[in-house]
Amino acid sequence: MIAIGADHGGYALKEEIRAHLDEQGVAYKDFGTYEGKSCDYPDIAEAVTGAINAGECERGILICGTGIGISIAANKVKGIRAALCSDCYSAKYTRLHNDANVLCMGGRVIAGGLACEIVDLFLNTAFEGGRHQRRLDKIAAIEERNEH
Repeated sequence: MIAIGADHGGYALKEEIRAHLDEQGVAYKDFGTYEGKSCDYPDIAEAVTGAINAGECERGILICGTGIGISIAANKVKGIRAALCSDCYSAKYTRLHNDANVLCMGGRVIAGGLACEIVDLFLNTAFEGGRHQRRLDKIAAIEERNEH
């Protein structure tokens, strides 16, 4: 199960990605926005990342106008490794090397066709593990040391 959410700046791209996921038979849960009305991206990021941390969803897709704000918000949540991607290479390697669990994109930055290719790579690429796990363990240790 994939969690997906967008603010008003990412609404149109979210709808294109939802249609693509439907065509691919990928199950997802939509955390809004549902009509493209103005909303705050931190609220959407918190809902999607909460579903991941609760075990309801395996990974997430977040979209705002640039992808920057929503990725910053998502990365404030312990256990979340959100990656802003606007190309296929980054989408592939953020999974292979970083085991990213949230894909962030900018609805005003990339078009639907490219976004759907990025989503496919993100969802279908497995984490390599090995030496990369050591680095993820160090990231987790940073989170632990900086909990409030």
